[in-house]
Amino acid sequence: MAIQIITWMSAFLCLVQVFSMPMPCQLKGQLVRTTQNLLRDMGGHFPMECLQDNVFMEFPATAFATSGGPQLSSSGAKAIYETLKNIDTLFGTDELPTMWDQQKLEYFQNIVYRQIEESKCMMSSVDTSDYPIRAEGLKTYFGNIAAVLKEKKFSYCAWEVVRKELLYTLEFILKHNSDSLLWSNRT
Repeated sequence: MAIQIITWMSAFLCLVQVFSMPMPCQLKGQLVRTTQNLLRDMGGHFPMECLQDNVFMEFPATAFATSGGPQLSSSGAKAIYETLKNIDTLFGTDELPTMWDQQKLEYFQNIVYRQIEESKCMMSSVDTSDYPIRAEGLKTYFGNIAAVLKEKKFSYCAWEVVRKELLYTLEFILKHNSDSLLWSNRT
């Protein structure tokens, strides 16, 4: 009987130790990559019939700029988090294109939401010294994207323009801020 109690207590203490370990408060690189891949694959190439609706939107690269080293500041990481929140807001409408792969679209929305929920902890550790400049650039950029959707009445081509812009945004984050994301078993 004593051996069973000791065994159960040991197992319990091991579990408590494992589950009480602090989890890193960082965006997961693999989820950002999966988000980008799903967005790319849900609709294929930019449709020729939408070329007349394609508009230039200035990308706010300064919102993701690093200062000095490869590590993004906490306000830069918050910019990535805010980007995901803006993507979630854009895709929160009932007027999504039916021509896209609906299963990939739903998976895309779920992963964006998951990243936002799992990364809320980073909001408390934000260095706010340069964040207002980053936030203003993001606000303008996503405001322009939302305006295109509204102006074009949430048409398929308007959504293709949005998808093109968001693909560029996610590719930029993965290319220029990859070291700021948490990667498991990165090779």
